[in-house]
Amino acid sequence: FVDGLQESGRYTFTREEATDSCGLSEIAFRHAALRLEKQNRLVSPRRGFFVVVPLECRSAGAPPPAWYIDALMRFHGRPYYVGLLSAAALHGAAHQQAQEFQVITDRALRPAIAGRTQLRFFYKRHQAQTPTVALKVETGTMLVSSPEATAFDLVRYALAAGGFGNIVSVLAELAEKIDPERLLRAAETQAELAAVQRCGLLLELAGAGDKVGRLANWIADQKPRTIPLRADRDARGAVRNQRWRVLLNERIEVEE
Repeated sequence: FVDGLQESGRYTFTREEATDSCGLSEIAFRHAALRLEKQNRLVSPRRGFFVVVPLECRSAGAPPPAWYIDALMRFHGRPYYVGLLSAAALHGAAHQQAQEFQVITDRALRPAIAGRTQLRFFYKRHQAQTPTVALKVETGTMLVSSPEATAFDLVRYALAAGGFGNIVSVLAELAEKIDPERLLRAAETQAELAAVQRCGLLLELAGAGDKVGRLANWIADQKPRTIPLRADRDARGAVRNQRWRVLLNERIEVEE
């Protein structure tokens, strides 16, 4: 059964599919699956969901998450997109790739492990409004946040993205893919205006000032309150950036 799936270009299956196809009892299936897992032929990031491990991926313990993330999220019955540093890397900004595969969805899900890779899920209430693109992968397609939406998400989930200093370095690489008009449209989908203000400032610090003119005009029209760059840090005495209405209460080192 497993060999047949791989021969057809498919690398995932559920417990129900296998038991129905092979006519196995639950106990017989568990024994067979465990034997194949010990042989590094299968890996199970979620109970009841299995990923076939081809020979060339056995040293890593699993194929890349891009091969199975779409099927895994269909198994969960949840919408999703690949986001944050994982999305930035897919768009060519691989300054500091995350040690985890980062996925945005509309429900809190615990992390999953497949081989050497940890999949981490982030909850976003308005996930469905985020602009995405479908990228071709070995097994079909997967949804990834657009470069513009990725920029906003990096700021919103700053801790998971390595902090503002790392975000500026990533944005400097990502800026090449950012379109000013799409950036504005993505901003209009954001539930938190503060993330747009911070992102505009960081894009400017990243040397992408030519990308943010329309965004700055839109921000001015919103008449937002002045916010600190770091919400968890005292902003008394911090320099105020008038264009974005952000208090610079953290020093950002821009890497060359």
